[in-house]
Amino acid sequence: MASDLKNPIKNMNPNWIQLLETLNKSKGSKKHFLKHSQRSDGLTEKTILGKRKERANEDSEVIKPNPLIPTSSDCSLTDVVAMDCEMVGVSSLGNKSALGRVTLVNKWGNVIYDEYVRPVERVVDFRTKISGIRPRDLRKAKNFNVVQKKVAELIKGRILVGHALHNDLRALLLSHLKKDIRDTSEYMPFLKEGRSRSLKHLASQFLGVEIQNGEHCPIQDARAAMLLYEKNRKHWERSVKDFIRMKIKQKKRKHKKKSKPVESENVVAVS
Repeated sequence: MASDLKNPIKNMNPNWIQLLETLNKSKGSKKHFLKHSQRSDGLTEKTILGKRKERANEDSEVIKPNPLIPTSSDCSLTDVVAMDCEMVGVSSLGNKSALGRVTLVNKWGNVIYDEYVRPVERVVDFRTKISGIRPRDLRKAKNFNVVQKKVAELIKGRILVGHALHNDLRALLLSHLKKDIRDTSEYMPFLKEGRSRSLKHLASQFLGVEIQNGEHCPIQDARAAMLLYEKNRKHWERSVKDFIRMKIKQKKRKHKKKSKPVESENVVAVS
């Protein structure tokens, strides 16, 4: 009787015994699975969760808003505008540059003017790999004189932002007051060892965006120049004012020197 109490399984129904054995086996397999659930790639449940968090962090780092996309839908003409032009090749060899497209954006980066231009001379080289301009773009393009007049109206009395603006203004046969020009190729903090850098390098370093990877987009380039200006506007405008004050002082000094009376020399009369 004592032996039966010590081993109660003997007195149980065979069906119950079979059920208990099945349950014990399933428990053992679960423990074995949890114990050895590192998978073939050596990752445990904790490491898998950790990896998921890492991937989420990586995704959040990769998906960053593009600073060149305007955050405002305002397309009004602002006190500051940025301009960029693309050129095509004219003359017999195609080595002479002529205006092929001009773009202007406002301070928010919204396009206020964007036109293809039909040069006066015959286009020999469209320079598509850089300009992005194709023959079909110039078929219905506006005449140079029309575009020139409109651009002159838009930039008059406004601060003009751009990169190497002297090239664009020369192509347009226009001038602009020096005090109203903000050229990212000449701004002192953007220079490297006294030399100007490309807009591509400036956008990469100061804005964290890649531009001009292939065909140039004047809208994108104008936005990049504008954003570089806006990010440095306070310091930039202060430096312009300081420069103007210095020039005024220099002019006043020169004027004083010129207006200073010359002392007459003593003349000795000879009898």
